Amino acid sequence: MSEETNKEMSFLEHLEVLRWHLVRAFGSVMVFAVAAFIFKGFVFDTIILAPSSPDFFTNRFLCGLAGTLDLPLLCINQVPLSLQNIKMSGQFTTHIWVSFVVGIVVAFPYIFWEFWRFIRPALYQNEVNNSRGAIFFASTLFSIGILFAYYIICPLSVHFLGTYQVSGQVENIVNLGSYISTITSIVLAGGIIFELPIFIYFLAKVGLVTSGFLIKYRKHSIVVALLLSAIITPPDVISQLLVCLPLVVLYESGIMIAKRLEKKNQVDVPANV
Repeated sequence: MSEETNKEMSFLEHLEVLRWHLVRAFGSVMVFAVAAFIFKGFVFDTIILAPSSPDFFTNRFLCGLAGTLDLPLLCINQVPLSLQNIKMSGQFTTHIWVSFVVGIVVAFPYIFWEFWRFIRPALYQNEVNNSRGAIFFASTLFSIGILFAYYIICPLSVHFLGTYQVSGQVENIVNLGSYISTITSIVLAGGIIFELPIFIYFLAKVGLVTSGFLIKYRKHSIVVALLLSAIITPPDVISQLLVCLPLVVLYESGIMIAKRLEKKNQVDVPANV
């Protein structure tokens, strides 16, 4: 029934349906953005500014590990960053921008669900059945990526960039906007990168990639992973390896997903014949 309805719809009717999906998705973002704007104390003091604090979980853990292993270099962010605002409207615009980013992050499962509702009528029933759980897995991977970036990459990045000096005569007084953009870009990049298995799944589903193709370019993927980790992390080896390793694991997961789809297709073809 859904397929027949989908075939009868004109191009403009499809656009109208898409428009309402986008409106609902944007509306969900705005709801959470308004909530984040109202509770700015929690958003900024407890979440955004936390990675630069000595009391942050990762900083306390690494300092404890540093004492156990006698490696003082592991003890990071023991001196809070000195942040400043140099624009008249800087804090207000930053408040709006951060609220909007929080809205996107929190509303991601619903956004993905609206996207899924739009493309679902174009799928066959067996494709719908095989894609069950896509929203759950996509949301879970996105959340894991955000948590990984927030608790691992952000503290390391804040410490490295906040303490790096070209000369002892130059003091680091970080601009608020610069700090916020660094944290948000790292967190969003982490969430998006962890969607790699989902992305590979859909590419393999439509036949654009195969497990053989992914295996053939495995070495190239490692180089790309190193480049991506160098872009979204500070230029120190530890941070780059911490980002590169999950990327390699996600790529290998994509290979296993592609192999599983190929085996399933081989089983289904004789049954259909």
